Amino acid sequence: MRGPWHVAVLMGGWSAERPVSLMSGEGVAKALESRGHRVTRIDMDRDVAARLAEAKADVVFNALHGVPGEDGTVQGMMDLMGLTYTHSGLATSVIAIDKQLTKQALVPHGIPMPGGHIVQSETLFAGDPLPRPYVLKPVNEGSSVGVAIVTAEGNYGNPIARDSVGPWQDFPELLAEPYIRGRELTTAVLGDEALLVTELRPKSGFYDFDAKYTDGMTEHVCPAEIPDEITQACKALALRAHQLLGCKGASRSDFRWDDNQGVEGLFLLEVNTQPGMTPLSLVPEQAAKLGIDYATLVETIVEDALAGAPLPDRAGAEYG
Repeated sequence: MRGPWHVAVLMGGWSAERPVSLMSGEGVAKALESRGHRVTRIDMDRDVAARLAEAKADVVFNALHGVPGEDGTVQGMMDLMGLTYTHSGLATSVIAIDKQLTKQALVPHGIPMPGGHIVQSETLFAGDPLPRPYVLKPVNEGSSVGVAIVTAEGNYGNPIARDSVGPWQDFPELLAEPYIRGRELTTAVLGDEALLVTELRPKSGFYDFDAKYTDGMTEHVCPAEIPDEITQACKALALRAHQLLGCKGASRSDFRWDDNQGVEGLFLLEVNTQPGMTPLSLVPEQAAKLGIDYATLVETIVEDALAGAPLPDRAGAEYG
């Protein structure tokens, strides 16, 4: 479908990532308007279905992050409404938002991911689920929301103290994984092409929510200054994960790399089906390095949604 289009930009919502979603959505909306498209901005509330129906847009740009915009809930609603929308479909979203389901989908196909298991938060006050250091994270949150690195010398206590501030106070169960020392890498996929590899170097601590979205807190090295075999491995794994999960539009795969172990030290942490589109976001940055400006990137994602609607959601068939 050739433009100009009428695009409903869905943003906001009520997850912990609401501020990021609002920034992403406003950036997308302004980019589309700069190219002559008509835009209806929708800050998601409980009346979102009625507002989408009223908009009568050609396509919905899903700029939501976290639950319920990235976990299949909104995708299912839009499927029932017969709407065309950007990014991944229902089954893909359900799997990719859940870190444990993602492992079950990808590890059997040779994608290296950290071990670990689900633990009840209450059990952490009696003892460690893994040898320290280890990582605790919510099963279905993004942007490093609620991630805790538990070390021998950390201030959470040993065992973790009940009154220590951490994700165990907000989530009844958590994913416990071995801590992988080394470097933080990420690779964007657009359509059927892996873009570049970026290394993320937080100025302090680790690459948490504040480091991701506060200007100046993290250095982005793009392209990453890493051996070519690691670059190629990141790109191949990101594209393979994108395809196995049935992602559409853009995705972003996050890695940890233990640079003492070569390619054997590279592990995929998660696949983001709706990566950020803020001024600090990694997908627009990688696209720009390849000569794809922000507005063109946004139009490419919209065109992908309009071109095929709907492509088969392979994740549901393969892992359902």
